Amino acid sequence: MGLKHEVFEKNSLILTVGILVTVAIGGLVEISPLFYLESTVEKVQGVRPYSPLELKGRDIYIREGCYNCHSQMVRPLRDEVERYGHYSLAAESMYDHPFQWGSKRTGPDLARVGGRYSNEWHVAHLADPRSVVPESIMPGYPHLLEYRLKFDNIQDAMATHAAVGVPYSEAMIENARSDLIAQSNPAHDGAFDLEERYPKAVVADFDGNPETVTEMDALVAYLQMLGTLVDFSVYDAAENLR
Repeated sequence: MGLKHEVFEKNSLILTVGILVTVAIGGLVEISPLFYLESTVEKVQGVRPYSPLELKGRDIYIREGCYNCHSQMVRPLRDEVERYGHYSLAAESMYDHPFQWGSKRTGPDLARVGGRYSNEWHVAHLADPRSVVPESIMPGYPHLLEYRLKFDNIQDAMATHAAVGVPYSEAMIENARSDLIAQSNPAHDGAFDLEERYPKAVVADFDGNPETVTEMDALVAYLQMLGTLVDFSVYDAAENLR
């Protein structure tokens, strides 16, 4: 065996050819499945596209740079799972363009933040972080309470997402404006239709001001749905049966 190694160790050309052959074989093993698999992401029950209000909230989340300090990916490590909850699934980000996994955590991971705090807590935290978390170094965003949400282009935005694979139906796009308003107003007549189109969508007056839909409404709606779509007790049971 040692003599066979010497052929590669003493001849750089043969060594180079051997490396190229090894890399080529490894590359084919990794790449070839992509040509016959319909999707590399396993679909998971419960995952749905963002509602119009959540989609606008996600835009604000990105605009304000929240992703610079907060990741949205719980790694499959014991300490992370114990702190944040079930590790993240690829399917949970399948409709994100772009995804918000992140690589730096100045603040906690937000992949499972939905439902952990009240709407009032989120509003207070975003407006004045130190009013609820004294040690926070997060800047405040009180302007979100003052800025009315601009959503004239929501149908175009959803149509664009549909063009890249997000399964928005014609009905979803056609009723986008009505659904957006309904999600921020529990008394709206369209609240039932919204919940039919977007299961588990939280309907609430998120910012406490029923007079108008603000950017705070949208951002809190987005935060409140993160990590709430998948029933992990059902998912884990299905995985164990395989």
